Amino acid sequence: MRQAVMTAPGKIEFRQVERPKPLPHEVLIEIKRIGVCGSDIHVYHGLHPYTSYPIVQGHEVSGLIAEISRDVAGFRVGESVVFMPQVTCGTCYPCRNGMENICNQLKVMGFQTDGAAQEYFPVPADHVLKVPASISLDHAAMVEPIAVAVHALGRYGDVRGKKVVVLGAGTIGNLTAQAARALGASKVLITDVSEYKLVLAQTCGIPLAVNPTQTNLGEEIVKELGSDQADVILECVGSQETINQAIEFARKGSVIIVVGVFGKKPTVDLGFVQDRELTLTGTLMYQKKDYERAIHLIGRGLLNLDGMITHRFPFAAYAEAYQAIDESKGKYLKVMMEL
Repeated sequence: MRQAVMTAPGKIEFRQVERPKPLPHEVLIEIKRIGVCGSDIHVYHGLHPYTSYPIVQGHEVSGLIAEISRDVAGFRVGESVVFMPQVTCGTCYPCRNGMENICNQLKVMGFQTDGAAQEYFPVPADHVLKVPASISLDHAAMVEPIAVAVHALGRYGDVRGKKVVVLGAGTIGNLTAQAARALGASKVLITDVSEYKLVLAQTCGIPLAVNPTQTNLGEEIVKELGSDQADVILECVGSQETINQAIEFARKGSVIIVVGVFGKKPTVDLGFVQDRELTLTGTLMYQKKDYERAIHLIGRGLLNLDGMITHRFPFAAYAEAYQAIDESKGKYLKVMMEL
């Protein structure tokens, strides 16, 4: 079978390797779609601090059950599935208390251990979730980033009837805003400095889209959400500027969820946080319940996912996909590899 290996930053080689057999407690998945995310791009540019080479990428994935270990029940060959790409120890405090997503020894397939950029990929059965036949392979491959958004919103709690601000209209920001609406938020406002991404957000059903370089963000929040402002702000960029905006424009006593990944340590005005009794909360990846909820939202047709897939490439053009991302100068959202 073919396997795409990133041997060094900017270099992808295809190798012919033996098709794996599922070990005990595993299923073998025939990979059909692989989404490229921002973290993958960091690896491609040699900027991911926790990934070494060579590495097989691929963690936003959908596929079909190809083979099942004898000791696994509940799956049938040909079923559409997705999987959670976390590798956990199962024994540390977080793992023992239902927080495997922050395992003390957490590894992620495609970063600290090989991922699914190959034709067949074995996965522990307890990490695999079935997807209804009504959900396309494209949409199934987006369960992983949707689960990130669902988990982030869950860190606040029930958003029904709440007013939400999302800073950043990239893939995660867009999906977070869409998920907030799908989960019953009364109003959702999204920001970005890219007019292209703001237009995409509006196309995906987020009408309140603001460019903070073109207008006063604080005034826009009051104008669109009212004098009580936002109940929760989700920072989905990972930059000094946007965490500053989150703290500056948060209503007293409200919540800020830090979703973006920070390459550089930001300076945070904790005096401001303390004085206004702001709650500053982190979020990482997802749990199984978030995957299940993501699949439910897709199945009910509550998310606009087709409008987010801006580029498609065959598996053999893996390197070309990254080159196209670089050449697009930010005018992409979700890039999908097809097998």
